[in-house]
Amino acid sequence: MKKSIFIIALLTAIIVYSACFYKHNTIAPEKEIAQTLVTQVDSFAAAKNKLLMAVQTGASEAQLQTLFLQTRIAYKKFEWAAEYFAPTTSRFVNGPPVQEIETDGQVIEPAGLQVIEALLFPKYDTTQKKRLIQQLTMLQAGCDKYTIYFGNIGIFDWQVFDAAKLEMFRIETLGITGFDDPLSLKSMQESAACVESLQKVMSYYGDEKDTMDLSGKFDVANRYLSENADFNSFNRAAFILIYANPITARITDLEKKLQIHVITYNRLLRQDARTLFDSNAFNANAYAPDTAYYMSDKKIALGKMLFADPILSTTGTRSCQTCHQPDKAFTDGLAKNTIINSAALLPRNTPTLLNAALQPSQFYDLRATTLEDQSLAVIQNEKEMHGSMQVAVDRLWHNKKYRELFAAAFPVTNRAGIDTFEVMNAIGSYVRSLVLLNSRFDAYMRGDKTAMNEEEVNGFNLFMGKAKCGTCHYMPLFNGTFPPRYVKIETEVIGVPQAIGKNVIDNDMGRYAIVKVESQKHAFKTLTVRNAAKTAPYMHNGVFTTLAQVLDFYNKGGGAGLGLKIDNQTLPFDKLDLTAKESGEIIAFIKSLDSQ
Repeated sequence: MKKSIFIIALLTAIIVYSACFYKHNTIAPEKEIAQTLVTQVDSFAAAKNKLLMAVQTGASEAQLQTLFLQTRIAYKKFEWAAEYFAPTTSRFVNGPPVQEIETDGQVIEPAGLQVIEALLFPKYDTTQKKRLIQQLTMLQAGCDKYTIYFGNIGIFDWQVFDAAKLEMFRIETLGITGFDDPLSLKSMQESAACVESLQKVMSYYGDEKDTMDLSGKFDVANRYLSENADFNSFNRAAFILIYANPITARITDLEKKLQIHVITYNRLLRQDARTLFDSNAFNANAYAPDTAYYMSDKKIALGKMLFADPILSTTGTRSCQTCHQPDKAFTDGLAKNTIINSAALLPRNTPTLLNAALQPSQFYDLRATTLEDQSLAVIQNEKEMHGSMQVAVDRLWHNKKYRELFAAAFPVTNRAGIDTFEVMNAIGSYVRSLVLLNSRFDAYMRGDKTAMNEEEVNGFNLFMGKAKCGTCHYMPLFNGTFPPRYVKIETEVIGVPQAIGKNVIDNDMGRYAIVKVESQKHAFKTLTVRNAAKTAPYMHNGVFTTLAQVLDFYNKGGGAGLGLKIDNQTLPFDKLDLTAKESGEIIAFIKSLDSQ
């Protein structure tokens, strides 16, 4: 009898829990979500076809622009799933309007909505009609792939939660910056469509109280976006702090409450991050090749010693720290340092190592994919440290203190020497320990509204809006590591001159020296703006000595804006029309990014 009562009670509890977890009992949430996605893809295809027909029949510019905006809104309604489950397909549906070069040298030509926008805005060039029709026709392949995927592939609850949260992060970092609508600038309307769609998706989960709570947060965020649609005046700081952060935090909390089984994997932005500004949101080990490369306290201590020791250079006169000085934010304060044992200059400026671990590739030309590769390249470079690893490991092995430290950091049975990997991994581990996302800006975004003043907040809003800095220096890392998946880092061609007042592009070919593709001539990695107030001079050649000079360069449209002939410049040529006050506010914001 007691056993029967227990079983009945258990079954009742399961039924009640299931009813709370899944509101639509006739079909599992993930199945219904997948069906909705197929319907949304159909709507996108229909909107695209309507635009295509309008182009073919010679509709007016205004009609075409309106139909295009409707088409992109249709895409935004399922962007959260498209980018998460089918990122390769999405690259050809809403990818950047420039060539992309894969690490293996493969060239991906631009295609999709962003290319189409450039053909229709600000003016429709009828001579490009054939190309416009071609681009619209190509979109059908993406629609077909989405339909097949969402109609046949199983979606799991944990993926829905993960994808929803990443979409909110995408809105924060890309959506409200004008990243994928730089000409139409309908960022807020499109972001509102994303938010509304996420609201419906998340309504499948939790009990009535959960729904009211999370749905209410989506409601006010949507309302704020809709009522403050002007691109330049939109208060991005307020949106992120007051509306976006509470949504992503609540999604994370709800997932834990429902005890959804999560499959975790190694990535830069941790899956359990409640906001982009959590103190531990980013994983410094993410780009390490495997777990053997991960940091440990003993590796870091050893790496710190090696970093400062000239023992790794052939002459014993230069260490890593010679150029990357801790008291100068791990730079050297020079336009260019000198070649070892020479007065001649090295070819490039010394970048900071603070937060270097948050980049999937190293050096200005992205030629190293790990911090270990970077360290080895510098040590063995005849102009930098001119070292020999064979000589260096022999020196270290014959040093009693180092033998002890290596044995502790890398326990090996019957150790008979020191391995090159161990040296590089110790230095790499030390650099990974230099992740410092603890600026006043971070404190502000974590809720301390006293951490930044009005001028600095205005500067952030300009940085992310009118000045368009945030479309290359992606928040919150403010480097070129592309959010929110963070699997690639971008290069840009901005036309850096040889000298101020000399309208000749610097002769450094940048990434082109590594990848012989025309679009990569003078292309350089997008460095972090964090700690920029401490890391002058600026650019790969150190041409600018102040942040004011840098802002003036961008304000004028980069090299092309100065009159330099640069056919492949990726920075928009047009002037930003920033006032002196606005430039000063942006600089004030940049200073708030200094690590504490």
